Amino acid sequence: MVSTWDAPVQNELRMVEEQLRESVHSEQPLLTEISNYIISSGGKRMRPAVTILIFKATGGIDSAKVIKVASAFELIHSATLLHDDINDHGEMRRGRMAAYKKYGTQKALIAGDFLFVKSFALGGVFPEKVISVVADACTGIAESEILQSDYERNQDTNVDVYIKIIEGKTARPFEAGARVGSYLAEASPAVMDAMGSYGLNIGIAFQIVDDILDVIGDEKTLGKPHGIDIIDGKPTLPLIIAMQDKSHGSRIKEIFKKENKSPAEVAEAIGLVKQTNALGASSDLAEEYANKALLDLEVLKPSEYKEALKALTKAVLDRKN
Repeated sequence: MVSTWDAPVQNELRMVEEQLRESVHSEQPLLTEISNYIISSGGKRMRPAVTILIFKATGGIDSAKVIKVASAFELIHSATLLHDDINDHGEMRRGRMAAYKKYGTQKALIAGDFLFVKSFALGGVFPEKVISVVADACTGIAESEILQSDYERNQDTNVDVYIKIIEGKTARPFEAGARVGSYLAEASPAVMDAMGSYGLNIGIAFQIVDDILDVIGDEKTLGKPHGIDIIDGKPTLPLIIAMQDKSHGSRIKEIFKKENKSPAEVAEAIGLVKQTNALGASSDLAEEYANKALLDLEVLKPSEYKEALKALTKAVLDRKN
């Protein structure tokens, strides 16, 4: 048993933080400042933790080589959060002003480009296989963002489209990190495939929970207002299911498809979603994907790292922010 999901790799996660700070140092102090501001909004570092834990769980020994790739993934993640905030006109990120609001869109975009460049500088020392996996994940992020924009305020979006969107924007980066971690540990192809599947499944569960929290999460804990997905017209799983409700679906659709919603309308939609079975059904699907992830871990030999991955899977379902 492990006390917490990150207990076996706390030292490695500290090394990731050090690598991130070192990587974003620039001769331009403002660029360093903006980059540090962005990466410090990255949350609990579950993504690099997955990569490191899987590296260890599949027999990896020399942590130094996995620290760089885990850090590269986190720089990419930070840059995509910045772009998300700009695209969605997000005001807050984890309780702080979004970087583009604080520093201006132009400077923030330059910092985002800087983070992408630095991520590939870190990853450039690895074999072509690693570069290909990372590049494919980045491609998936971009493609899913375009797909999501195609379905903005589309009240007829189905669950299959939703899963395809979140696979690209959230799950494939998890999958890539998991696959690379096992590759660097020289795991067998079968184990690599299982670890990639784990990353994909945990990533889907993670995003479903994130979308549930947009409806029911505590604003202070989340660091952002409720109902952002309703405001932006993003067809998340709870909203897709709620819009099919016989009693409240038509009114939720009416609000959802509006380009401009008043605070009162957003609050009304949130209240109506809570009166449907959408949150319970969404939680059930998140749990289904988490259980798939746990089955993927069965190929691993017993270790504290395997137990930590199990604990992380549970933490994804239990998260409040």
